[in-house]
Amino acid sequence: MAISFTEKGNGFPVVLIHGFCETSEIWTDFADALAEHYRVLAPDLPGFGNTPLPKSDFNIDDVAEMVYQWLKMLNIDKMVMIGHSLGGYITLAFAHKYPDILSGIGLFHSTAFADSDEKKSSRNKTIDFVKDRGVDVFAHSFVPQLFYIKNRATLKKDVESVVNSAAKTAEVSLVAYTKAMRDRPDRTDVLKSLAVPILIVAGNKDTSVPIEHIYAQELMPKKAVVHIFDNVGHMGMFETKEKSLRAVQGFVAYCT
Repeated sequence: MAISFTEKGNGFPVVLIHGFCETSEIWTDFADALAEHYRVLAPDLPGFGNTPLPKSDFNIDDVAEMVYQWLKMLNIDKMVMIGHSLGGYITLAFAHKYPDILSGIGLFHSTAFADSDEKKSSRNKTIDFVKDRGVDVFAHSFVPQLFYIKNRATLKKDVESVVNSAAKTAEVSLVAYTKAMRDRPDRTDVLKSLAVPILIVAGNKDTSVPIEHIYAQELMPKKAVVHIFDNVGHMGMFETKEKSLRAVQGFVAYCT
């Protein structure tokens, strides 16, 4: 499968994986800054942006394999990979299968835990909602909740930008990824076994990844670099752009 991607800069490869109903554009500012010292690659995951959705059913591991094959085509055999939300699930699946080609991984508002029964039920409700009301209505109700409520007014333009991007997601992609996220396995074994550093970036007001998950995860890695930001929800690249960018820059420098 041909994966659409952006590439900037030269040097050690840094791969930025976007989240659910996002595209590589979510990382634009981070990619620009990192490209001053590194080769930064940000793909559109299959089914998002300009990359087509696979024709057959797939799971998170399948997407991680597609990312691996794409990187192999680019002759990249060592990298730091950082994933936002869904991108973190894919990064963990990638690390589970290909740990030796990673110099570090980052979970940016993501979790290694599988969905709870309550979360799985919520995923099923999302599928029903989208099939009944459509992607546009879903995007306008779902995306603002990713931002901490007290940040939404000051970040109105960013919220609108993410909403508009999410609204362009094909219904079939949204449903397929919701199922894939719902059915993904627990990956805490990856956190415990991975020899390279693991970055954990979180917001203490994130309703998608409970702070309790972060507290439990941060003790698992052999080498953990943890940043928990106050009054930040699920979208640290907007809600605390400078601090989260510095966290990523510092982590990549540490890994390389």
